Amino acid sequence: MTSNSRYLKGRGAQINPPSRFEKYLYDADPFSYLLEEEDAQMRTKIIPVHPKTILNKVDSPDIPFPYSMNPYQGCEHGCIYCYARNTHPYWGYSAGLEFEQKILVKQGAAELLEEKMKSPRWKAAPIMLSGNTDCYQPVERKLKVTRSLLDVLWRYRHPVGIITKNSLILRDLDLLQQLSEHNLVRVCISLTTLDDHLRQFMEPRTASVRARLKTIKILSDHGIPVTVMMAPVIPGLTDHEIFDLLQAAAEAGAESASYGIVRLNGDVASIFEDWIRKNYPDRSDKIIHKIQDCHGGSTEDHRFGTRMKGEGHIARIIGQQFRLAKKKFFPSNNRPPLDTTLHQSFKTPQLSLF
Repeated sequence: MTSNSRYLKGRGAQINPPSRFEKYLYDADPFSYLLEEEDAQMRTKIIPVHPKTILNKVDSPDIPFPYSMNPYQGCEHGCIYCYARNTHPYWGYSAGLEFEQKILVKQGAAELLEEKMKSPRWKAAPIMLSGNTDCYQPVERKLKVTRSLLDVLWRYRHPVGIITKNSLILRDLDLLQQLSEHNLVRVCISLTTLDDHLRQFMEPRTASVRARLKTIKILSDHGIPVTVMMAPVIPGLTDHEIFDLLQAAAEAGAESASYGIVRLNGDVASIFEDWIRKNYPDRSDKIIHKIQDCHGGSTEDHRFGTRMKGEGHIARIIGQQFRLAKKKFFPSNNRPPLDTTLHQSFKTPQLSLF
């Protein structure tokens, strides 16, 4: 692991690749413009934005939810491999350190969602919260945008799926229990490693491994269905943990498990490569070559049906291991799909009084 004094502790990305949409370029090395020692950690900046809609139609056949909803753009969790980094340049920021440092907050998100829920043209369909950046990242503790969205979904009895790496989700246990009692919610806890030392560098501001396992248990004990997602599996770095990780998740109370193999599209490739060479210089080439082996010789993969699970010898071994582990630790999962039938009766909230 790195001992470099020029390493930004508490952040994932160590560089700022320039946005391809910007006219002017700046130095990609954040240290070049840090003038004061106390600024070396690059404080998080919250930036309000005012969208016209909060729902996104998902057209990918690889994603099981037809809609997603992201209250935040950018994510302070700082996961080094995050595919969502590539969305930050559309806002004029870097996919690197700025993705973790400059968090855009969607103002009026709950009002926009309620407007959609009341629309006579809206037909209930499961919404994924978030799908891009984590809806329970640290700023949510103060702003409570995600909670306001869950409150709307509950009042209109609308189904939702949640994916997070943060134990902050337990704050909303009351709403989650109400949704669960009516088969309106599924929670997915992302758990990529059981090695908390690795987690601190790879996902620096996420909940610890112990906290995530505890979160799975508490949610499960309160009747809220939980899936664990081992995504991404990074060959040469985390793929040896598949059996142990699924066993730990099952013992904590998770009902099912899924996985995806890391892919490094766009700017994420240079950000990840810089990180892996700084943290694991002795095996960085091996890890990068294994990732390439899973994606036809490239670290990128945009192909529907292939990009998530990869292809080739290493991807097949990972898939076989995961299927064996899932069969052993999750022998059955017969839970019915989320209920979309209740929403129609609650389009006009006053009707719920009768």
